[in-house]
Amino acid sequence: YEMELEKRRAAQAVIEAGKKKIEWGSQIRSYVFDDRRVKDHRTNYQTSDVNGVMDGDLDGFIKAYLMEYGGD
Repeated sequence: YEMELEKRRAAQAVIEAGKKKIEWGSQIRSYVFDDRRVKDHRTNYQTSDVNGVMDGDLDGFIKAYLMEYGGD
């Protein structure tokens, strides 16, 4: 039991190490309603369709992320 528990703790530690800290400057997306713009800071993809994004149309953001980070 102890060995299995230690394996799980080690796996969780690896996952936690890969997470970004939640702090100023680590944002991934900005919603600017006055300028009618939503921008993803990781990929620099932006759109003026604020209403579409708020309604769940994230296809452009997903495609830009996959293109940037090698998703097939």
